[in-house]
Amino acid sequence: MKKFWRVTGWIALGVGLLVAYGVYRTVWGKPFTLNMLANRQALEFLIDNPELFTEVGVADGTIFDFHSDELAAVGVAKRDADYAQSQRFFDELDQFDRSTLNRQDQITYDILRDFYGTNLGLRRFAWLSSEGLYPIAPMWGTQVSLPNFLLSSHVIKNAKTARNYVKRLVAAGAKLDAVTAETERQATLGVVEPIALLDKAEVGIADTVKPIAAENPLVTTFVERMNKVPSLDAALKHDLEQQAIAAVGQDIYPAYGRMTAALDALKPRAREQADGVGRLPDGAAYYALMVKQMTTTDYTPEQIHTLGLNEVTRIDAEMNTLLVAQGLKDGTVAARMQALAKDPRFLYPNTDAGRTQMLARYQQILDDVNARMPEYFRTQPPGKLLVERVPLAAEKGSAGAYYEGAAMDGSRPGKFFANLRDLSETPMWSMKTLAYHEGIPGHHFQISTAMGLKNLPLIRQQTLYSAYAEGWALYAEHFAAEIGLYKDDPWGDLGRLQAELFRAVRLVVDTGLHSQGWSRQQAIDYMVNTTGMSEGEVVSEVERYMGLPGQALAYKVGELKILELRERARQELGSRFDLKAFHAVVLENGGVPLTILEQLVDEWIAKTKATAPAGS
Repeated sequence: MKKFWRVTGWIALGVGLLVAYGVYRTVWGKPFTLNMLANRQALEFLIDNPELFTEVGVADGTIFDFHSDELAAVGVAKRDADYAQSQRFFDELDQFDRSTLNRQDQITYDILRDFYGTNLGLRRFAWLSSEGLYPIAPMWGTQVSLPNFLLSSHVIKNAKTARNYVKRLVAAGAKLDAVTAETERQATLGVVEPIALLDKAEVGIADTVKPIAAENPLVTTFVERMNKVPSLDAALKHDLEQQAIAAVGQDIYPAYGRMTAALDALKPRAREQADGVGRLPDGAAYYALMVKQMTTTDYTPEQIHTLGLNEVTRIDAEMNTLLVAQGLKDGTVAARMQALAKDPRFLYPNTDAGRTQMLARYQQILDDVNARMPEYFRTQPPGKLLVERVPLAAEKGSAGAYYEGAAMDGSRPGKFFANLRDLSETPMWSMKTLAYHEGIPGHHFQISTAMGLKNLPLIRQQTLYSAYAEGWALYAEHFAAEIGLYKDDPWGDLGRLQAELFRAVRLVVDTGLHSQGWSRQQAIDYMVNTTGMSEGEVVSEVERYMGLPGQALAYKVGELKILELRERARQELGSRFDLKAFHAVVLENGGVPLTILEQLVDEWIAKTKATAPAGS
């Protein structure tokens, strides 16, 4: 019954937003409240981006589902329409006098102006695609994200959603062709993906099309999911399965073939260029904008590079102390960590049985930490965080683990995905940190808390700012050590410190690649020699930075800001400092830029001081 009312509530919200949108556009000419405007803008944006609409999980499979048989458009027209929409949304904010708004509405106002303004700053780069910098990047390009979306996010819960899945499969071929066309357009403007990314993208495509259509996960998982829906009869399931096989074989596979041919044609040009975005037309300005967008600060690339070097020195010294305490004294920290990563004591067998053990261990870690959280947080996400394997088709291009948030209507729980492609890549001593970062109290707590916030517009419930979201997840790793989750586990603590070192190295490598002219190989060598990570793991990371400039800066910059603000609060409040209240300030205002987060913490400190009992 609770789920019924939750779903009904979201349907009612959708209808209410549609009504509000109609009233706004046709009668009054402006909204009653800023929240109404923000929700109307969010709904309009979702309507134009049906995949995101599905991921939010509001109306799929209901009578209000008008989008789950569609895919978002790709191309210059889509990109420019998005810019025009952002400009209109930005201008609509002028209907409100910020000084007259309540504090939460002021936060919403500032976030909207920041978000739309940042999007509009990208207009100067004519070579950008609607799909971002490189539409066919190996780990996150549309050729990877589209099948992953169909496998994980498109819910199969009735006949309508099952039929719409097949319609989306058919549409996927055309979308992949449009992505290929965008890549070719960029090349005419001097933007060609680095050769290492082109090669890796082709490997991923080859893996995707390797099985016959009937054995592709896009078909087999569809059949498995249909079999879990009692309302689907056998004849319908058989018919939809055959349609899915035809769509994969006749629409998707040929599109991937055309994509591969286009990438092959670009390779001679790709081999002749540098690896960072500084080589692109107006590339330095593009990187500076990415740094600002991803960190929500005014740090320059040079400042961040120096910050990274200082953090590397500090963490390396802490790791050395801990390694010596375990009797590991010879060689650099990196060399000792490399040896530790190969120690059979800390490796699961690279077999199906080993994979089962690893998934069970991740679930145990998450269940154990979840039981401790009421001590430190005043609210917790409902339901159990589930552990699943990264889909086989996505393993080669995916990180060691990632989190997928629950649907707002409760139709899909939050999930921690573990990459099991090669268990030697994940020593046992690294697992806790991954679980705390991606799961509890990291991304799962932050994203689930935001989705459950009341009386705030939809945009405040989404993860817009990497510095906030990834900063919180890295803070979660640090916090886990503070509350004793690595007590009597020095190996796990070394894993935590290596992960922190890894994030500090990112500051050095990302800025090195994109603002200091580092080559891919130079970045790989520095990272291997500093962190002790395997070369294979480092290669994937460096190639990620090459294709997502600035994003890797968000983690450490965000964590340092949250720790700075917490220490400021402790110093200012003394015995009145309440950790649960601090966490509430950080989490219960939704995702915000670091500049606004600092304002919120300072306001909480001032309010706590003002309301303290006399003489305290």
